[in-house]
Amino acid sequence: MNLSTSGIDEVIPADSWSTTKRDGTVKIRMGTKGNQADKPVTLITVFKKTSERAPNHLALAVKRDSIWKKWTYKQYYADVCAAAKSFIKLGLEAYHGVGILGFNSPEWLISDLGCIFAGGFATGIYATNTPEAVEYVAKHSEANVLVVENNQQLQKILKVWPNLPCLRAVVQYTGEVAERKDNVYSWEEFMKVGKDVTDQQLQERINLARPNKCCTLIYTSGTTGDPKGVMLSHDNATWVAVAIATMFKFVFGSEVIISYLPLSHIAAQMMDILIPVTMASAVYFAQPDALKGSLLGTLQEVRPTGFFGVPRVWEKFYEGIKIKARSSGALKKKIGMWAKGVGLKGSHAMMNKQSMPFGWGLANTLVFKKAKTALGLDRCRFFMSGAAPIMKETLEFFYSLNMQLHEVYGMSESTGPHTVGCNEDFKICSVGHNFPGSETKLANPDEDGNGEICMWGRHVFMGYLNAPEKNNEIFDEENWLKTGDLGKHDAQGFLFITGRIKELIITAGGENIAPVPMEDAVKEALPCINNCMLIGDKRKFLSMILCLKVNVDADTAEPSNNLTTDCKEWCKSIGSEATTVEDIIDKKDAVVLKAIQDGIDRANAKSVSRAAKVQKWSIIPRDFSIPGGELGPTLKLRRPVVTKMYKKTIDAFYTEAEEK
Repeated sequence: MNLSTSGIDEVIPADSWSTTKRDGTVKIRMGTKGNQADKPVTLITVFKKTSERAPNHLALAVKRDSIWKKWTYKQYYADVCAAAKSFIKLGLEAYHGVGILGFNSPEWLISDLGCIFAGGFATGIYATNTPEAVEYVAKHSEANVLVVENNQQLQKILKVWPNLPCLRAVVQYTGEVAERKDNVYSWEEFMKVGKDVTDQQLQERINLARPNKCCTLIYTSGTTGDPKGVMLSHDNATWVAVAIATMFKFVFGSEVIISYLPLSHIAAQMMDILIPVTMASAVYFAQPDALKGSLLGTLQEVRPTGFFGVPRVWEKFYEGIKIKARSSGALKKKIGMWAKGVGLKGSHAMMNKQSMPFGWGLANTLVFKKAKTALGLDRCRFFMSGAAPIMKETLEFFYSLNMQLHEVYGMSESTGPHTVGCNEDFKICSVGHNFPGSETKLANPDEDGNGEICMWGRHVFMGYLNAPEKNNEIFDEENWLKTGDLGKHDAQGFLFITGRIKELIITAGGENIAPVPMEDAVKEALPCINNCMLIGDKRKFLSMILCLKVNVDADTAEPSNNLTTDCKEWCKSIGSEATTVEDIIDKKDAVVLKAIQDGIDRANAKSVSRAAKVQKWSIIPRDFSIPGGELGPTLKLRRPVVTKMYKKTIDAFYTEAEEK
């Protein structure tokens, strides 16, 4: 198929830095230095060039019936063009969405890029969304086609289809189509349906693309209201992919990535779609139960060259290694403890650009290499964490195994990253320096230097689709992107996140308190706590809701009443026989309750003032979860939801105090 990209990389003159219109254009935030001045290109041009430069390189691999099914870049490109023709045939109009709903797979990526080639907006939808939440995104993006994983996701669409006037067809990409209805297609049928669409018809759609026009919609998780449609341009996507690949020294045609995080999130799209089509990386897909336990097996088999995880994934690895270490013999334990001490010193030496400590080589041979191999990370050159803050204890654990875990800070509106730590330039608990070509401004700083983090660069998004009011709120008067996050720089220019403006608790006494540091301090002091939430807005003192670590149902993601092995061992270590949450709450387990109070006291000892100390707390019967509504799809805490759900418990903290 000889499609042309001639002319599509020309920037259309625009008079504004942002837009809310689906066919809108924006000024590109170019600079004169380094990559700020790179020539803008479309994602279509980038992918076409990669398929021509590396036609026989492995692009995609998925294990089905115990056999890896593989695509080369030539096959991947051909399938994307075929999918684009099929979307046109099914009625996809230019600047309309194709919603994709399901677990990561080659078909997900082919649908995403195929939609962009056909002039539409690739629109990921969280697989955990309710039918109503799916309806909102499909309606807002004016989706003409929805691509779903299986019958379970198809049922959600069938339930809301009558409310979706733009929807023309649904494609199911795995399993048999159980409900045969008009305009519901299997993947095989879909890939053939566009065979009579001509190259010229597809070329006309490709010709609509420009670097400063939208190609992808990322919907925010809707933590405080309806999700917003973040419009990302071709330039946003291609410029960031090159900047990250350059920063982490990606080698063209040599990198291996595992796709497992939700592709409706910008981090996964950057790692699994945008960087790979730029750098001809091989993308292996994990199994749908990856986050329920199978990810480790995929890592061990594939051995990726880089790995991005959300904090919960790194915490699970940490917990798994700890459990294994407990069953080791005394000598092995001693060697492990010694090596980890050397490892932490070594990581700090790297951080401070000093020479490595005595015993580093031996510790590397005896422990570090084996630990990496056990996790399938022995070929990894970079380890990244993002999407939420990670605890210092988790970072130090991996540092002690010579795995320098770097935090990436950013948001959907910055096409993913804004600041990044990397092997040559990092500091523990910092989110690093600006990634190349981006700029940071701290607005309205207080006396300690804490200000609102504002961003500038070619990674800053186009605007919110059809939401001019929201758009006006997110940009300041100089058109910088306001994040709502508070941060400060240290003497070396490393950025530290210190809170979130909307999450700031302002007590009745007028004290401003960021909740996350105290919540992290409590979790660090108490290994039995999985989630917690600080309360105190307009109240006389701070209180806290605590959730114990419990087993989670692998299919429904519902938390159970049974404590995890880790939590039971902690109970045992303090002299309690508790095995369920009930044992502790209903039986008022005095030993556990005292140990928790001691932990709260230790966390309080680190607080900056009396007003910042937790004075009352309560364990609630069930852990926060996505199905319960307390956590969003990326595991972000939905504070307003929790406040409403546990109003009775919260009110009791303060009425009791008043009565006394």
